Amino acid sequence: MQGVVGSLRRYGQPLLAVVALITLVGGGIGHFTPHQDWASGLWSLGTGLVLSALVVEIVLSLMQGRFGLDVIAGLSMGAALVFGEPLAGNIVALMYAGGQQLENFAEGRARREMTALLGRTARTAMRYAREGLEEVPIETLMPGERILIRHGEVVPVDGRLSGDRADIDMSALTGEAMPARFYTGDDIPSGGTSIGAAFDLDVVRAAADSTYAGIVRLVEQAQQSKAPMVRLADRYALWFLALTVVIAGGAWWGSGDPLRALAVLVVATPCPLILAVPVAIISGMSRAASLGVLIKSGGALEALARVRTAVLDKTGTMTSGKAGVVEIRTVDGIEPEEMLRLAASLDQASNHVSAEALVQSARERGMALLSPTNIVETPGSGVEGKIDGRSLVVGGSDFVRGKCSSGNPYDLGHDLPPGTAVVAVGIDGVVAGIILLSDRIREDAHSTVAAFRAAGVTRFVMASGDHVDAVRAAGNLLGVEEALGNLLPAQKVELVIAERLKAPVMMIGDGVNDAPALAAADVGVAMGARGAAASSESADVVLLVDHLARLPAALMVAQRTRRIAMQSVAVGLSLSLLAMVAAAFGYLPPVEGALLQELIDVAVILNALRALRVPVAVRSPRQD
Repeated sequence: MQGVVGSLRRYGQPLLAVVALITLVGGGIGHFTPHQDWASGLWSLGTGLVLSALVVEIVLSLMQGRFGLDVIAGLSMGAALVFGEPLAGNIVALMYAGGQQLENFAEGRARREMTALLGRTARTAMRYAREGLEEVPIETLMPGERILIRHGEVVPVDGRLSGDRADIDMSALTGEAMPARFYTGDDIPSGGTSIGAAFDLDVVRAAADSTYAGIVRLVEQAQQSKAPMVRLADRYALWFLALTVVIAGGAWWGSGDPLRALAVLVVATPCPLILAVPVAIISGMSRAASLGVLIKSGGALEALARVRTAVLDKTGTMTSGKAGVVEIRTVDGIEPEEMLRLAASLDQASNHVSAEALVQSARERGMALLSPTNIVETPGSGVEGKIDGRSLVVGGSDFVRGKCSSGNPYDLGHDLPPGTAVVAVGIDGVVAGIILLSDRIREDAHSTVAAFRAAGVTRFVMASGDHVDAVRAAGNLLGVEEALGNLLPAQKVELVIAERLKAPVMMIGDGVNDAPALAAADVGVAMGARGAAASSESADVVLLVDHLARLPAALMVAQRTRRIAMQSVAVGLSLSLLAMVAAAFGYLPPVEGALLQELIDVAVILNALRALRVPVAVRSPRQD
């Protein structure tokens, strides 16, 4: 049923708006020719076509339990045809069809800008067969079969590692910043990305029963459980309809003139609500888009304006999502910066994730790295070599301690911050120090939380699949009210639902593991600039730029837009009521009333367009 209504609006409304305009203009031209009867026929045709489509839509909406102000528009068009005032009816028809088309435009534009659903999903896999490897659809994989996972590929099904080792980026599933390492016999869930050498995987579960498929189902269930947003104007429909009927009936009964009743219905047609509210919402969505924030629908914008609680993912959302150097500890006589430069120079020869983090950090600090020689790498442990004539060893604490004649990296490893990885460094046979790697809080995270609080968000909850200690440490730095770790996707959904019982909730996340919670929240916000396509698809709002400060700015845009929309409702209803009273006493004939209604439309729409110019100050992360 919803699909039928959606199709009518998507394809029928543009045609109806064009027909209403053509018949109105054509009738106007015909009115000044010898064939004036053509004018009445054209106006009646335009009114009748729009009215027929409106009746069908009203019936379908009522079958869904929805009731709106469209009924008043239908009454006025029908009365205009019955009482011989087709021009007034055609004017109302044009304003109604045009308003519906504006709503369609807002939804369609946002939808077209989104990426395809679940862009990370693997489609095929390399399966071992008698003749060798063959590429097959993942739906055909059965438990017990063996597949090859190559570097950069997404693990398509749950399986068990049959090779020696596998390095998997699990951040999209668990929120872990550091890649996970698996060894022979370990179970590997689907959805992670191989960042190391190719490995063999024995299929344990079919694709439909695997971890990633379960997350997709959670997204779908959460989306289906969320009630559709009722249009802002429809909240006033019942009492406004009743008042309109009472005034129109009273005018007819008191004067005996049915045209007074028609005039009341014409000026009561809520064109300011049908048009001005969508215009305000579209303007607000456009303003947010100019900030790099895509709000998918008017309902999402309205819900965003009411948010009072924010549930925040940690890794990749409030943190950088990549390991970086957070501290350098050295023994006496060793300069920290020099040790980092030497270690990064040697690590240029390694493709280990920790080596990449050291090299990146050194380059960010403007260090000139040297070329290593005599390189010997022990996979999974560390690397040895020479830098500018000096012998270096970089890797795990046990590996470095075993390669050095004196010193112990563990002597420097006291009071390590939660979620920290240690890289030990030995120079010329002596332990020189350790380098601490961790996922760092984003530069703009603190100011973003402060800006959200200034905009009216009163409660923050950090929810992550990362280790509890790491989540609490990040939460303390940001000053959130609650920090929870080791959460599975289903547990995030439960948390969001519990928070929704207290206040409207916004969930901000970036990974596939966040997608179900994004769909369950009143407003799901995805980090589209760095997140997975699944999270962007299930979210109501997508941050298109890697700049957190744009989100509180978009929240303020939504709040201002909603205030402007409410002003349009109040002004439109007030002016319509005054016009209804004038029409009831015979001061406004139907056609003149329709023209007055046009003036009211213009005034209210101009007010709605102010949402395009919502002033918002956005700070750069460098200012924090």
